[in-house]
Amino acid sequence: MSLRNKRTLCTMCIRPVMIYASPVFAHAAPTALQDLHVIQNKFCRRATGIQWYVKNSVLHRDLELPTPSKYTKDASERFFSIAINHPNPLISAAASYEAPPANHFLRRPRNAPLGSPDDLTAKVEELNKAFENLME
Repeated sequence: MSLRNKRTLCTMCIRPVMIYASPVFAHAAPTALQDLHVIQNKFCRRATGIQWYVKNSVLHRDLELPTPSKYTKDASERFFSIAINHPNPLISAAASYEAPPANHFLRRPRNAPLGSPDDLTAKVEELNKAFENLME
């Protein structure tokens, strides 16, 4: 099989399995993504038959493949930009996220809401109250 076909096999068959649900990985620790990086490196080395002393960065550059962490970050940005522009206001409100300042030590948003609930939470609470009234 030619190198071009092997690269296509990687991008069309193997990467979607590895990067499934990549928007969830947007806030994952770099060590969690390291396993995906190792798997992709092993596949690329076997597919190309390259020697052990060739750097992974050279391998990725020659195959024109982004690293799994870069691919995951790009996929997450695309997903959230599409979700924010969704016509359903509940989906766009759930997808809106303002990142903390760069010098902030938190990597993820806190689970405890501060202030008034968002539109989605308000609708769910409204439906719960209506269901409780119906059951009485």
